Amino acid sequence: MAGEFIKPTSEENVYVARQSRSEILRERFQRLPASDQNFFQTGSYFLALNGSLCGLVGNSLFRRVLHVTQARVASLLPMAVLPFISTVVVYEVSISQPLMEGELNCASCTLIRGGLLGAIVGCLYPALLALPLNAALATRYSSSLLPNKENILQYWLTVSKPVFKKLRFAILLQAAFGMYLSSKHHEIYIKMLQLPEQGMNPEELKE
Repeated sequence: MAGEFIKPTSEENVYVARQSRSEILRERFQRLPASDQNFFQTGSYFLALNGSLCGLVGNSLFRRVLHVTQARVASLLPMAVLPFISTVVVYEVSISQPLMEGELNCASCTLIRGGLLGAIVGCLYPALLALPLNAALATRYSSSLLPNKENILQYWLTVSKPVFKKLRFAILLQAAFGMYLSSKHHEIYIKMLQLPEQGMNPEELKE
């Protein structure tokens, strides 16, 4: 019927509430000191750079194990670029964006996310990425005697074991750095909530 008032659904109410909360947080973010804004926006890049370094180290270790000497530049580029992009994107989606939308209020949850992201995306993933890349190069240039299909799983486990053993410290370091970075970002989020309110109580953002 024309002119009939239609009440919004519960899903629409939730969407509007989230949108308003996000807008409030972004307005408060603009009132933070420039140092806090810069750290929040660029902090993940440092974790990503370490991820690229882990990728390059993993690539170098697998090249040595498989005796690959060719296509050095071709293997270095993806191992530097892909881990960097992946770490930045995953950190943005799992930590930065939820904080800016007011959906990540738990400090310990943020800490755990940062640690897992640093260890898995920031180190394990780049190292695992280096394995198929160098396996393909070893096959192409016949630098190593590869096994038959029956023993292939055991072979790659044997090849990977010393590589990941050497990367244990890097994994722990990335996990610690990810936890530190996410905790600092959560502190900046708390600073946003504690700024002088403009027509809304900061506690409403936590609901």
